[in-house]
This record gives sequence, C-alpha cells and structure tokens, in this order.
Amino acid sequence: MNEASKEIAKTIKLAERRVFSQSFKPLYGEGMGLVEQAAEYLDGKGRAEAKKLSRLAATLYAAESMRLTTRLMQIASWLLLQRAANSGEMTRDQVASEKSKVRLDTASAHEDAEGWNELPADFLDLVWRSLRLQALVRRMDEEIYGSSAIAQPQGTRRSNPVSDQITLLNTAFGRG
Repeated sequence: MNEASKEIAKTIKLAERRVFSQSFKPLYGEGMGLVEQAAEYLDGKGRAEAKKLSRLAATLYAAESMRLTTRLMQIASWLLLQRAANSGEMTRDQVASEKSKVRLDTASAHEDAEGWNELPADFLDLVWRSLRLQALVRRMDEEIYGSSAIAQPQGTRRSNPVSDQITLLNTAFGRG
C-alpha cells in the first residue's frame, strides 16, 4: 500500500469513527440546529426583510430560499440516516441503500448574481453556513461510502433550472 492509499485509509477510518460514535452528536446538533434556525428566520424576520427587496432581489431571494431549504432537508436526511445507523436502528447496508436518495449537491447562486448584494445579511449567513455544512457532510459521505454523488470539477457551476428560467423570463421581458 503506497503512502497515498494509507492516508486515504486513515481518513476513511476517521470519518467512520466520527459518524459511528458519540462524536457524531455535535455534527448532528449543528445540522439540526441550522435547519431550525433557517425555518425560524424564513418564517419570521426573513419574510419581513424579503418584502423590502427590489423585484429582482426578491426573485433571487425566493429561489435561494428554495435552494437553502432543499439543501438543509437533504443534510438533515443524511444526518438522520447516520443517527439511525449509529443507534443500531439500521444496518450500514440499509443506510447505504437509503442514502442513495439523498442529494448533497444543492448548488447556490453566487455573489456575482444580480441582486445578491441586496440580500439580507442574516439570510446570506444561513446560506454560507448551509453550504459549509453540506461540503463537510458530502466529504464525510464520500469518505465513508465512496463517491456516490456526481463529482463536479472545482470552479464549475452546475446548471440551475430555477436560475435558467429566471434568466429566460428576464430576457423575454427585456429585463436582462
């Protein structure tokens, strides 16, 4: 076994140890806490802040809110599966089978998107924290179960159907 393989084996064991032990609780707490914070924000302060946005920023906010919610629900699903495995409610094979339904690749608009600079700071904080957590969970998932998610080369963007439709509508109505 070469040095790179030994290093990968160590990483896998560390990720497995974290997920399948008591040290999983802080990660689980962070993920579920973020889900709760986002729900609270979107249903309260976020709703009020969204009403103050320009039409373009409000559209971006709505699209990004859907992405945020989707991303957090996928992360929560993954965390719940790992908790079930950790507590013995599911076997590792059952988790691997069920987690194939979980997508850990929900993209986000970027700072260069029109209207991004108008989005509320608290909302952007939730977006960035969710992206960071998604990246962590995705790395752990790949280390434990292998590359099941579609790998995306660094620096490239996946096509986003919502953004594509918004661009088409803006173009069609002469706003783009």
